[in-house]
Amino acid sequence: MRELHHWVHGEPRAGGTPLTVYGPFDRSALTVVPLAGAEVVAAAVESARAAFAGWRQWSPADRGRLLVELSRRMRERSGAFVDAEVAETGKLAAEMRGLLGVSADYFEYYGGVVRALFGETIALGPDDHAFTTREPFGPVGMITPWNGPLSQASRGIAAAVAAGNTVVIKPSEFTPSTTLMLARLASEVGFPPGVVNVVLGDGPGAGAALAGHPGVRLVAFTGSVATGRSIARAAADRLVPAILELGGKSPNIVFEDADLDAACASALTVCVGAGQQCAALSRLIVQSSVYDSFVERVGERMAERVPGPRLAPMTTEAQYEKVLTYFDIAQRDGARLVTGGGTPGGDLAAGRYVQPTVYADVTPGMRIFREEIFGPVLAVSRFADEDEAVALANDSEYGLVASVWTGDSARALRVASRLEAGQVTVNGGRTGIETPFGGYKSSGLGREKGFESLYHYTQVKTTVVSTRR
Repeated sequence: MRELHHWVHGEPRAGGTPLTVYGPFDRSALTVVPLAGAEVVAAAVESARAAFAGWRQWSPADRGRLLVELSRRMRERSGAFVDAEVAETGKLAAEMRGLLGVSADYFEYYGGVVRALFGETIALGPDDHAFTTREPFGPVGMITPWNGPLSQASRGIAAAVAAGNTVVIKPSEFTPSTTLMLARLASEVGFPPGVVNVVLGDGPGAGAALAGHPGVRLVAFTGSVATGRSIARAAADRLVPAILELGGKSPNIVFEDADLDAACASALTVCVGAGQQCAALSRLIVQSSVYDSFVERVGERMAERVPGPRLAPMTTEAQYEKVLTYFDIAQRDGARLVTGGGTPGGDLAAGRYVQPTVYADVTPGMRIFREEIFGPVLAVSRFADEDEAVALANDSEYGLVASVWTGDSARALRVASRLEAGQVTVNGGRTGIETPFGGYKSSGLGREKGFESLYHYTQVKTTVVSTRR
C-alpha cells in the first residue's frame, strides 16, 4: 500500500486527513490519500499565481517544445502509467494502453497548434489600428473525475498550459496516482515549479476550496450535473468563467437501412470502461422493422462480454452499488431484461463486477431511459419513423453526444442537424483529440479538445493605436 502526497511548487507536500482507498479487483487496500483542506489548496494556488508571471512570458514555441517533450517521456514510461491506472480504476489493460497514447497525444497536439493561436486585425480607418490578442487567464482550478484520470488531466492541462495558464488540479481521491505521476514528469522535463500543481482531496473539501478560491481565475470541471451546478455557482459568485463537461444519456439511432453489423458493434461500446464514461451510447433507439432481430443480436453479443477478461469492474464502491440499484429500478419499471442484470459469482465476486446488461422495450417514462447509470447497461427503445427517432433522442436533459446509423446520406445529415448534442457521429465517424467536445443542455458549458479548447482557456484583449498627427 502506497502513501501519496500533494504536488505543490515542484515538490511533494504532506497535509490532510488520510483516506485508505480500496481497489476494484478484490477490494484490497491500495493507497493512503491525504484529504487536503483549505490550507494546502491555498498554498497550491499561490504557487500557481507566482509561476504565472513568468510562464505567460514564455513564447508559444518554447511552451510547445516542453509539451512535446512531456508527450515523448509519457510514452517512454507508458508501462508505469498503465499499471498504476489499471490498479486504481480497474480498466482493461488494452483499453488503458490506448488511453495512454491519447493522453500523450494531447501534449503533442497542443504543443504544436498553440503557435497558431492568433488574434485579429480590425479595420477602423487609416488613423486607428486595432488588433486583438488572446491572453491566458492565470491560475486555472481543474477538478477531474475518477473514471479517466490520466486522459482527463492531460486533456485539460495540455490546453491550459499551452495557452500560458498555470494549473492547480484536484483529481478524484479514488484514482489520483497517474495525475501525480504526470505532474512529477512535467517537473522533470523542465516545467517551472508552480505551473502544474496537484492537490488531493474530496469534493466538499479540496474541490470546493479550489473552485471558490479568489486566486483561481477559471474553473474547469468534469463530473456530475449536480456537482457541476455547484461549481458554476461558485464561479458565478466570483464572476470567473467555468468549463463544465457533465453527464450524458446519449442516443444511438439505428435505421432499418443501416449497416446492422457495424451498428451492433457500436452498441457494444457501452462496455468500454465498464460503461463508466460520460459519452457512452447508453440509449439504443432502433427502427421497428428491424427492432426484434437487432435486439436479439445485441443481446447475444453483450452476453459474450465476460466480466474480467472482457469487461472491467466498477471503479468505486458507490458506483457498484448504484448500478445494482438500477437493475432493481428497471425491473420495477417494467423493462424487459434481455441479458445480464446481476453480478458474476466465483472468483469475481470479490471485485466490483457487474454483468453487461441489455433492457428492451424501454419507454420515456422509465428511469433507465432518462437517468445516467454509468455502467455497462443498454436501454433499447423502438421508433417508427424519422420524426419519432429525433423526438426520442432529444427527450433528455442531456445533450453530450449522439450517433446515427443509416444508408441514406441525406437522412443522416438531416437527422444529425436536428439532434440536440454537442457531438454527433454518423455511421461510426471517428472522433479524436482534434474534434471539439462538450455538451448542450445539462451536459455542460464550453468545449474541451481540438483547437476550440484554446479559445476557452484564453481571453480576448483589444488594443487600438492611433497614428494621427
